[in-house]
Amino acid sequence: MPIDKPKPAPVRHPLSVRLWHWTNAAALLILLMSGLMIFNAHPRLYWGQFGANADPAWLEIGDEDGRGYVQLGERRFDTTGVLGVYQGADGSQKTHAFPYWATIPSEYSLADARLWHLAFAWIFSLGLSVYMLAGLWRGHIRARLHITREQWAPRFIWQDVKDHLRLRFPKGNEAHDYNILQKFSYIAVIFLLLPLMILTGLTMSPAMNAAWPWLLDIFGGRQSARSLHFLISFALTAFFMLHMVMLLLAGPVPHIRAMITGRLARRNDL
Repeated sequence: MPIDKPKPAPVRHPLSVRLWHWTNAAALLILLMSGLMIFNAHPRLYWGQFGANADPAWLEIGDEDGRGYVQLGERRFDTTGVLGVYQGADGSQKTHAFPYWATIPSEYSLADARLWHLAFAWIFSLGLSVYMLAGLWRGHIRARLHITREQWAPRFIWQDVKDHLRLRFPKGNEAHDYNILQKFSYIAVIFLLLPLMILTGLTMSPAMNAAWPWLLDIFGGRQSARSLHFLISFALTAFFMLHMVMLLLAGPVPHIRAMITGRLARRNDL
């Protein structure tokens, strides 16, 4: 009597999602680190069209009398050893906003940082465009991120919040579907934060200001776009850190395997 072979687990992540996930992870890391080096060239943020050393900044990272600081509005915080003033790889004292281990390149070079940033900005932008087109064409985005009428109910959302606070994560076949908090976060990242990163980056380009001057009107000036670009980058960093914490708590091995192979095994102990 022939033995029925077990059916393979359903595909959770199609190839387009997996390729975009890993390409996006690498691109965003390099964009963040090269962006921090670019920020080191002028570690001050402003609102409006113009900004220079004599203008009031809403955020500044610097050094004074051998001490590093972060100034947010009128409040100043000592950050010696981490930001503003830190020990370099050779043991000498450095006075850049962000330390060498957080930047690309590790030695100060605005020109090289801009080359890294521009190259991976293209990779990031094209990858996001291909992912969105493929997801819409194949119906993946609607199938995985569509929020049903039941899920919009406050009691449903509150229950998911409580489950996360109690570290209760779905098991087995239930783990194949995104919960409501995952859907909210992925929608916000994919359709809000990532496009805003691209648009604010374009707004900082003088060439794009000439071609698309309406970008300056949307974001309130080039310096406002720079501030928003900086804030969104750290919002994405916070999302990544939370994503990693949730991954570790939910069990990293099967979920990382699923992002490589596309399939999440059907097991009650997932």
